[in-house]
Amino acid sequence: MPEQPLFEYAVIRVVPKVEREEFMNVGVILFCRQKRYLGCKITLDEARLRAFSPTLDLEALQAIVNGFEKTCRGEGPIGQMDPASRFRWLTAMRSTVLQTSRVHPGLCSGPEDTLDRLHRELVLQA
Repeated sequence: MPEQPLFEYAVIRVVPKVEREEFMNVGVILFCRQKRYLGCKITLDEARLRAFSPTLDLEALQAIVNGFEKTCRGEGPIGQMDPASRFRWLTAMRSTVLQTSRVHPGLCSGPEDTLDRLHRELVLQA
């Protein structure tokens, strides 16, 4: 049986009103040290987001998502850190409109396929 390396992931959530603690899953971030992989997949469904929070500033949210994705890819000041440090920085607890769940572990054969599967299960089918 092929080796299945450990991976860690967190669900990326939009929290329009932080004080209410209501959220919608919009993406997943996945880190696999053995495969030297850090990736995220985010889907902003405008119709769902508008139904969830009619006053949400989608342009501002998209800008935050863009920064999150750039950091994940290794761009910008935080992007200069190693992938493990970037993953920890991106998944740190924060009180903003874009937050992550707690980090969860698992085993995978391919991090890209696992990221796609988690995205389908936790974001698209939610």
